[in-house]
Amino acid sequence: MKNMLRTVGHYPGVLFLVLMVWVVFNLMSPPSGVAQDESVPQIIAAKLQKTYERTTTFQADFQQVTSMKLSRLERKGAGYMVISKPGLMRWDYREPDQQVLICDGKQVSMYFAKSSQMIVMDAREYLKSDVTYAFFSGQGDLLRDFVATTAGDDFCCGPPPDLRLIPKNPHPQVDHLDFWINGEGLVERLQITDHFDSLTELAFTNIKLDQVVDATRFEFLPPSGTEIVEQ
Repeated sequence: MKNMLRTVGHYPGVLFLVLMVWVVFNLMSPPSGVAQDESVPQIIAAKLQKTYERTTTFQADFQQVTSMKLSRLERKGAGYMVISKPGLMRWDYREPDQQVLICDGKQVSMYFAKSSQMIVMDAREYLKSDVTYAFFSGQGDLLRDFVATTAGDDFCCGPPPDLRLIPKNPHPQVDHLDFWINGEGLVERLQITDHFDSLTELAFTNIKLDQVVDATRFEFLPPSGTEIVEQ
């Protein structure tokens, strides 16, 4: 069970926070009502907040790479994800093996084909961080919950991110989030750094916003013989 929980934590634990923040991104132009003397990171964050508030659904293909500071080992994953506000989410991992993560607003279910197990838990229990749950339930506020800044000189590899967000209150899994934004004003790359300097990087393609998503997408019946573990 401990090994299974480590597998669970590798993927969805960070992703709840990441996706709720990522959905808010759109064009980088300053929004109305933002003072011109505010810093560029604050302007970007304010624009993201407005986009987040009006976005209803989000779908995309994703690729994920996780690396640890003291290890050369990289863990890779890829698949498709969909979010429908308020409170519905599904991640389908196709690589390295089939995994399905679903939240129907009340419960989180995580299915692992390789081990024929599905873990079910209360959504609020799973989303223990207030910041995380605020975004997941549609009540997040970027400038209230995060410090918007730049990476500065401490970013060592490749072009620096366009924006860095640091939780104002300590988050159990996230030290800071870095965002790269493409020419269309959409986030194409995210990098999450935890308190041990481990990195989780996400790249998004084929993005679709505000399209109708059938409610059945957030239902999942595991194959016969699957062990159900309730927590």
